[in-house]
Amino acid sequence: MPKNKIYFEISERKMILHLVDFFCVFTALYNVGYFFDLVYLKASVSNLIYLMVLILYLKVIGTIFELYNLQVASNEFQVTRSAILTATTMVLAYFLTPVYSPELPNNRLQILVFLLVIFFSLILWRIFYVRFLASKRFQQDALLICDEDQLEELVFGLENIDPHYKIIAYVSDSKSKNLESSFHSKIKCLPSVDLTTFVKEKNITEIIVAIQKPDSITAELYQQLLKLLESGNVIREYSQVYEAKTQRIPVQYVGVGRDFYRFFPFSQSNQNRLYLLIVRVLEVFVSVIGLLITLLLIPFVFLVNSIANKGSLFYTQERVGKDGVVFKILKFRTMIEDAELENAAFATVQDNRITAFGKFMRKTRMDEFPQFVNVLKGEMAVIGPRPERPLFVKEFAERMPFYETRHIIKPGLTGWTQVNYSYGESIEGSLIKLQYDLYYIKHRSFYLDFNITLKTITTILFYRGK
Repeated sequence: MPKNKIYFEISERKMILHLVDFFCVFTALYNVGYFFDLVYLKASVSNLIYLMVLILYLKVIGTIFELYNLQVASNEFQVTRSAILTATTMVLAYFLTPVYSPELPNNRLQILVFLLVIFFSLILWRIFYVRFLASKRFQQDALLICDEDQLEELVFGLENIDPHYKIIAYVSDSKSKNLESSFHSKIKCLPSVDLTTFVKEKNITEIIVAIQKPDSITAELYQQLLKLLESGNVIREYSQVYEAKTQRIPVQYVGVGRDFYRFFPFSQSNQNRLYLLIVRVLEVFVSVIGLLITLLLIPFVFLVNSIANKGSLFYTQERVGKDGVVFKILKFRTMIEDAELENAAFATVQDNRITAFGKFMRKTRMDEFPQFVNVLKGEMAVIGPRPERPLFVKEFAERMPFYETRHIIKPGLTGWTQVNYSYGESIEGSLIKLQYDLYYIKHRSFYLDFNITLKTITTILFYRGK
């Protein structure tokens, strides 16, 4: 019998990246500092406060520059770019931090050594990660129980997110065995009578059940699954795996009757008065700063628009807020005047209604600064689902279950959807946005809000706005 296969879950891979990054930076600074008697390097790791500040900068700045994004971490070129940006930015921030970092040395060569030690300690370990830990030898193999006509959609939904996760076989009690496609031929179809032997031989790490109706599972298949469970094998429902890997709620697989109460009510933070009070205080503080920046931007935006896009400076539009209340959102105008004179339409990637300067404002999120007025008035939050127009809300609510659940909290300037997905030019795109929105509402917390804040900075820096 083969040995148990070693594999890493997504959360475990991220934890490994964080911990080993800290360990490599600390070890390298300590060894180089004491071996060459470099005072600045020794001080940075011998004083607990200095070390904690350094680790905090690595965590925050590394997250902003996607050092802990698993897709980036698995690509040598991208992770090298991220390591350069992270090392240079965190070192600069560390040097400019008064009191809580060592005093700059008289010998400026130590500054260069400090930067190089941090960079090479990060990049050497990350190259090892790409070539060894991110390789197929640590791939997680799974078995899928599903209806055959859903196979391609279900497999794509998991493997497209996690390249180290592989569905190697499936079991289906479906009678539609006449499906012919190149995709179906890539994955082995198993008879349900011999699952235990196959799972042992192939070192299957988990069995995923994607059949939505329990009565669709035959007694024979049920007995096989029961034996696997009693043998200590992991059996999980598809929606649980999907949510954990994609960080989205698979709303298309949630039955209104049977599964509704597994997903509702959402996070207790939505009713936690202390959480909401702290968030509101922070929102008011951020809004005041945001509006001061808006005042500085107004002359610049007005000047450019007066030359290239004459018309009103601001643009207002009806949007649906908390509890379905309609309010008017305020933005810098990015489209040509009277862009929607005939009818309402989605903004698309190559939308000819958006001006050249408007595209720049959208990419940098500059156009959204006036919305701090809406935040200050309490119509919007800084973080939350993106508010949609009443016309679109009505259409989506008729076609997508739970769409109006987005309105149990305030809409936001930025949010889990905005930092993970840009455009919803179709019902399918809007469904993905809804999945992200529901995930945020379900898992809302200070930690998730903090991650969204960092990802928003990433979106602006890498010019990924809508």
